[in-house]
This record gives sequence, C-alpha cells and structure tokens, in this order.
Amino acid sequence: MLIAIDHGNYNIKTPHSSFMAGLAEHSVRPPMADEVLEYQGSFWTLSGKRLNYRRDKTKDESYFILSLFAIARELLHTGSYSAVEKVDLAVGLPPEHYGILRDKFAQYFKRSESIHFIYNDKPFTIMIGNVFVYPQAYAAIAPQKSQLNHHLRVFLVDIGGYTTDVLLLRSGKPDMQFCRSLEMGVITMNNDIIRRVGALHDMRIEDEHISAVLSGKETILPEEVKRTIRESAGHHAKDILDKLRELQVDLRSNPAVFIGGGSILYRDYLEKSPMVASATFVDDPSANVIGYQALAEAQMSISRY
Repeated sequence: MLIAIDHGNYNIKTPHSSFMAGLAEHSVRPPMADEVLEYQGSFWTLSGKRLNYRRDKTKDESYFILSLFAIARELLHTGSYSAVEKVDLAVGLPPEHYGILRDKFAQYFKRSESIHFIYNDKPFTIMIGNVFVYPQAYAAIAPQKSQLNHHLRVFLVDIGGYTTDVLLLRSGKPDMQFCRSLEMGVITMNNDIIRRVGALHDMRIEDEHISAVLSGKETILPEEVKRTIRESAGHHAKDILDKLRELQVDLRSNPAVFIGGGSILYRDYLEKSPMVASATFVDDPSANVIGYQALAEAQMSISRY
C-alpha cells in the first residue's frame, strides 16, 4: 500500500489525518492516554509540544516514530489493517534541501527487516519497500501543473511551520537551481506574537489562539489582544516579502502561487500587499501530501511498463 506523509515542522499529515509534530516517550504505558504506540520497548504518545526545528530530520528516530503513528492511522482509516503489510512511502523535503538530503531521507525510512509495533493495542508488522521523495511546493501544485505551463516564470511560495520555501517554475518545470528556504514560518511568527502579547498585555496565549484570530474564528480574547495579533501577523507577512525581494524573488513582475497553512493565515495581507501583483492560493493545507501521493502513483504506474 502506498502511504503519503508530509513531515512538517508544525504538523504531520497524511491524506486522511493530521496531528501536531510532538512526541513523548514513556517507560510504562501511560494510563490516561487515548493514543499509544509501543515500539522497541518504549511507549510513545503524541504531544501538544512540538519538536524543536531540525533541518535534517534523520538525526534521531523522532520522525520515524511519528511516521509509524501516521502509517497506523492511515492503514486503519483505509481498512488495510492486516497481520503483515507492505508499505511504500511518498514523502517530501524543502526544495533547497532536496538535492542534498533526498537519498539520506529515503534511507532513513528503510529497514533491513520487518518493523513491529503496537498501536492502540493492535499489533502491526510492516515492511517498507519503495520510498519516493519529492520537493515540497512543487508537489502541492503537481495535480494542476498543466494550468501553469503557459507562464514563463512562476514562483511557488510555501509558507509552512518553520520555513518559507520558494521554488521557481519555468514554463511549468521546476528550476532546482533557483530554490530558497527561509527560516520564517508560522512557528517563528507565533513565538514572536506570544512574546509581544505577554509584554504588552500581560497575558499568556498559545498557538491555537493566534490561528483562531487570524482565521476569523470566535475567541474570548480582548479586542486589543486581537489587534496586536493581527498587526504582528501583517508585519511578519511583510518581512517575508522583503526577504524574498533581497533574494531576487520579485512578485511584482512574476505571478506567485502561495501554498501551506501559513499562506492561508497571511492571505489577507498578501492579497493587499503592493509587493504582490498576481497571487493564487492553494487553500488545502494537505496539498503537499496529496501531491506526493499523485506523483508516486504516476511513477509507480510508469515503472510497471
């Protein structure tokens, strides 16, 4: 079975699931947890505290454990649970890191023997076969790439959890010589807003409060706190555009396609900015993982012939 996973710094996504990229290890089964994975003698639960940002996610087993949660959820959702399951993976990396880390990231998931774990009291044995690795941002627009072929140049701007990734398309084809990754994502914005609200209003807020305000959802936060959140988000959106200009990414002379959860939060600011002449938004926060799935299915279909 093919399973696509988007290993974000903020969330882990599959086509049918999304959860925060936070993990806690326990020596004994935690009695109150409703989602527990047992692997190699340890018990693991998902945590509301995100893992620290890491450019190279292969440094330890954290993202492998998170992947097991994702695989178990996906197998159960699709009704593919069985005693032994062969799994092919479709995953991705930021465009700037793709050439350097692609092979290392693929090898990270492969094991020389079967993988045994227990998820919510259900035993799983999986064998990971193919691991397909694709560049983020490009994957997100892959299903509708033909619509961009008539543009000489289009910048894909993927504003994610910790990074903003930029990839240039020339006549619909990715130019891997022109890709950038900035450490300017939603997490860095949230950390700054939390500090500002604490300093200006003596109030502790969380990521969820910020997302709710920027998404127009109802909260009980005072109006002056909401104003601080919105103003700070506007400053961060402008900072991203300013930084892109420094990197020769001029969105006044080239159309842009904005992707990722951050793009959704910043949409009002980006659409109104004089620094953006033509903006299209991919509203689905799971666009990358859907793209990984489509690209891998196409690649596997070609290899059969």
